Amino acid sequence: MTREVVHTTAGSAVFLLAGSGTLGWDQVGANLVEPGDRVLVVQTGYFGEGFRECLETYGARTTTLAAPLGGTVSPAELEAGLLSARRKGDGRAYKLVTITHVDTSTGVRADARALAEVVRRVSPGTLVVLDAVCSLASEELRMDDWGVDVVLSASQKGLGAPPGLSVLLAGERALAVWEGRKARGVKSGGFYSSWEKWLPVMRAYDTNTPAYFGTPAVSLVRAYHASLAEITRGSISLPARLALHATASKRVSAAAARLGLHPLCTDPRAQAYGMTALWVPESLGPTGAGALLAAMSRKGVVLAGGLVAAVKGRYVRIGHMGWSVVGEGGKDVDLVIKALGEAVGEVREAVEGKGLARL
Repeated sequence: MTREVVHTTAGSAVFLLAGSGTLGWDQVGANLVEPGDRVLVVQTGYFGEGFRECLETYGARTTTLAAPLGGTVSPAELEAGLLSARRKGDGRAYKLVTITHVDTSTGVRADARALAEVVRRVSPGTLVVLDAVCSLASEELRMDDWGVDVVLSASQKGLGAPPGLSVLLAGERALAVWEGRKARGVKSGGFYSSWEKWLPVMRAYDTNTPAYFGTPAVSLVRAYHASLAEITRGSISLPARLALHATASKRVSAAAARLGLHPLCTDPRAQAYGMTALWVPESLGPTGAGALLAAMSRKGVVLAGGLVAAVKGRYVRIGHMGWSVVGEGGKDVDLVIKALGEAVGEVREAVEGKGLARL
């Protein structure tokens, strides 16, 4: 069912390991990166930067292609970056290009299909690695059709299960790179994250036979199975599910705009469907974001604060994915929109009241 959601075949290996989405970064670093390998990181926020830092831990020589805050990296910019590196570099192409499909810190969705096409055309030997922690099952993702070699995700967002499972799929090209490394006698850079340890276990699971390396998170796997069954076998098809996420995203952005809150994402076409980052206007005071988080919490709605260091105190983040969108007619989205309107009104009233008191 994981392969079905990602649109890939049995030729791709699925790794379900106890750990957060960040463990997917470590799997890539430990199994595909050797010291000195060149990696191009497409960065649209905090998590792209985190991926870069992780891969450098495994000896990667990274170059970052960073978007302006709230913006995207275009296919033309990626092509220019690939060509420039080839002209100025030491003759070796990038081994990997990493793309964060949706950066949870900014709510920006990268055009993964177009970016992967550029890599395939300009640098066909380079692997495309897609961080889909905040996109899988809330955004369209077609691993094989788009030419993506690795998809990494986590159980808790669009996939709708509790947090605690790292979900990674490695396509045939990525597995061939790993097999070639193993044939040269180069060991994995990690132990728990080693595909040499886990691949026999995962292949055994594929044939319903027992195998063991480390204790699986059994309760989480059962919950994940239930979520996948709902996504792939439930009354709402996967395309319809994705459409509901798109509708929810537009509803949240429209409601926020009426309240004077605008998305951090600067291009409406790149606005993520599973979450929205919203600037808190100065009219809500110098600590408006914190006040808004507190007011929402009092109404039983937990929002997240900002993550981008330079502006983290100026915006908030709303998740609208999984069951909160498709369950019970999407009433959770209604609840959040209603609470947001009330909370903004309360914070604004408090700010204006303090202003009058000073007068």
